[in-house]
Amino acid sequence: MSKMGATLAKRKVRILVNRRSGFMWSFKAVQEAFHQYWDIEENNLAYQFCCDPEDGRIKARRTVEEGYDILLVVGGDGTVNTIASELINTNTVLGVIPMGSGNGFARHFGIPLKPADAVRALAEARIQQIDVGLVNEQPFLVTCSMAWDAAIVRSFMKSPIRGIMPYVFAGVYEFFEYVPQHAEIRLDSGETFSFSDPLVLTVANLTQFGGGAVIAPSAEPNDGLLELVVVRRQDIPVLLANVHKLFKKAIPEIPNVVFKKFRSLVVRRPHKSQIQIDGELIDAPEKIEVKVMPRCLKVLVPALQSSV
Repeated sequence: MSKMGATLAKRKVRILVNRRSGFMWSFKAVQEAFHQYWDIEENNLAYQFCCDPEDGRIKARRTVEEGYDILLVVGGDGTVNTIASELINTNTVLGVIPMGSGNGFARHFGIPLKPADAVRALAEARIQQIDVGLVNEQPFLVTCSMAWDAAIVRSFMKSPIRGIMPYVFAGVYEFFEYVPQHAEIRLDSGETFSFSDPLVLTVANLTQFGGGAVIAPSAEPNDGLLELVVVRRQDIPVLLANVHKLFKKAIPEIPNVVFKKFRSLVVRRPHKSQIQIDGELIDAPEKIEVKVMPRCLKVLVPALQSSV
């Protein structure tokens, strides 16, 4: 183990597992990896399981209160969001063992998608402080989507298959169901935008939608900024024709896509509707306020980071 890894190993470490994640189907293999790379003499290692989001929040708060240095979360982006929300502005470091359908957080930071490999990679990780977004005071780590893009994520997450084609199918399916809303947007810079028919209206803290789709290639986790990405309904045929570019970090090459970096913004819509936060759909009012909390969360990042 490297000198950096040895330093991390002298800490109190808790593993928190989402019982509903795929981890339960391969518990033995991943447990062996934890035993090999984390359950060593210098570590105080403990396992816990969470049954639902509220249970996860309670156990995350307890982990902080009990002075744990590292909390390793086994689950998807939704579980990671729930747990990370309790670690903001604390000394407890978040580690992510991906077990979801999208895994946008893990993909951005180059955390291996095979859980046992992720366990090994994080044992040699470095600590990085990252920004967190807030949408109507609810934290998000990866993305927040407010239009057809939210509906796409809903259908995509239901697919057992990953890659370009399920993403296209999800988009086509939701395209015929979604009714666009007029959106008025005001950035902290004073810039204002009016979109009569936005279908993609995403705020990104990290680069990924998940599943390999890169919505904001220039998004940085610790620059104190979020990125707004907008595509109008009339430009959707062009987007669908170039959807493969989402998986090649080349969405800026698609004509008429709007990109704007900001610290805070306000979105006003005529009607309330669901939005997507880190892969989970929630109800949202007509007015949506988004802002960034700079470098407020400590996370483990593989020493040789290479986003997937």
